Amino acid sequence: MTSLKKEMIAMILAGGQGSRLKDLTLDIAKPAVPFGGRYRIIDFALSNCANSDIDTVGILTQYEPYILNTHIGIGIPWDLDRLNGGVRILPPYINRKGGRWYKGTANAIYENINFIDKYNPEYLLILSGDHIYNMNYWDMLKFHKASKSKLTIAVKPVNIKEASRFGLVVTDEKSKIVGFEEKPENPTTTLASMGIYIFNWKILRRALIEDEENTNSDNDFGKNIIPKLLNEGLNLFAYEFDDYWKDVGTVESLWEANMNLLSGDDKIELYDPKWKIYSKNMISSPQYISKDANVESSLVTDGCVIEGNIKKSIISTKARIGKGSNIIESVIMPNVVVEDNVYLYKTIVMNDVIVKKGTKVEGTTENIVIVKNSEESEG
Repeated sequence: MTSLKKEMIAMILAGGQGSRLKDLTLDIAKPAVPFGGRYRIIDFALSNCANSDIDTVGILTQYEPYILNTHIGIGIPWDLDRLNGGVRILPPYINRKGGRWYKGTANAIYENINFIDKYNPEYLLILSGDHIYNMNYWDMLKFHKASKSKLTIAVKPVNIKEASRFGLVVTDEKSKIVGFEEKPENPTTTLASMGIYIFNWKILRRALIEDEENTNSDNDFGKNIIPKLLNEGLNLFAYEFDDYWKDVGTVESLWEANMNLLSGDDKIELYDPKWKIYSKNMISSPQYISKDANVESSLVTDGCVIEGNIKKSIISTKARIGKGSNIIESVIMPNVVVEDNVYLYKTIVMNDVIVKKGTKVEGTTENIVIVKNSEESEG
């Protein structure tokens, strides 16, 4: 069956290791790391696609893909189980010329040109699979069209202390991009690329082929493709996003994004019926909170059994918190068992861990402790 032409399709970059999340990504791709009690990080990019009526999404995987692939399946939770389009997992592959791992973000898209050409899109939306935010991508496309841009980059100001983690954009008074620098050691601006791009597909397609022929290239959007198009004098514009967005690339930023769900004005919206965050249904029993438990300013998810004290914490699906235990400003991931009289402060407890009776672990805002088991933890 011949596919219909699409105005815009999305490609989600989900193949990186995410080494700054330490043990949290030892056996799992970063986009598949649990978040907010019942979600995984990639649910936000996929839900944004679903809510923006983007019905064709390619997901580029590479590192530890099993759990991510199992979570996405055929895309039913996001209404992406379509005959023409839908969600497709795109791992590295071998063809008659041989095979190799994706060399960089631009190479990952290059290797899937045939997939994109199948839909002959006018515009290609490129997303990161490891960011937490709600965005209507069609609003960004309207801006892209109105400004006659060839590449539009979503941007948001960040703290100067974090700026070196990002590609940084310099714009003129009309939001036209006049400078770009990828993760500089000494940042001179704080307007960060969110890793959300809309390209005119024909222009990007040509640039990817030329970049692939350059043996000195890193085949990376930030290091190569964006500077290349900027040097060619093309119209590149910045689309400033004024709502919540968090790159959860470090242990501390992941913990902070979870805490943002609990209080303050700076938080992701989970309860908007017009912009639902969809995820795979874990099919669990109702939560149970005993008469001796105390729960304050926390998210407690389906299937949990709470007999201890919870304060400003995220308790994920099917976790159990024992009697006399105190969980404070912590994230408890799915299927964790916290036995009696445990004290956890500013920690992230990994999936399926049993925290033994009497354990005490204390982290700080600058050094969130990952609890792997009762005898071993990493800060």
